[in-house]
Amino acid sequence: MSHARNDGPDRVAKSEIPEAPGAEVPGALDPAGAPAGEAVPPAVTKPPARKPGKMKPTRISGTWIAVVVAIVVLAFLLVFILQNLDTATVHFLGASGSMPLAVAMLFSAIAGAALVALIGGARILQLRKQARRRR
Repeated sequence: MSHARNDGPDRVAKSEIPEAPGAEVPGALDPAGAPAGEAVPPAVTKPPARKPGKMKPTRISGTWIAVVVAIVVLAFLLVFILQNLDTATVHFLGASGSMPLAVAMLFSAIAGAALVALIGGARILQLRKQARRRR
């Protein structure tokens, strides 16, 4: 483990040596160059230089990826609907009707997603209200 710190194989890292309480040397500097026991401000470092061929992803590129994924999902959904055109009788709240099985499943998935969105939206509004009260 000492090799990871660039210590020699026979050297012990300073962090592994136990120190006795009150063993600080007056006027000694810690590794950051500040007097021992004083807070050291974080070092200001510049960000690492980017490689010339590597670009940071943007929001637009993320949107394009989402659009492509949505098109693929819709294509699979269309194939599913076209393969499940058998008629099914649906009963809901006293009403009944018949429609293709895949369409009935699609409606139920949309209703479930809408219910989750309503509950999530209510929770977001609740959290925003709490955050305003704390200010």
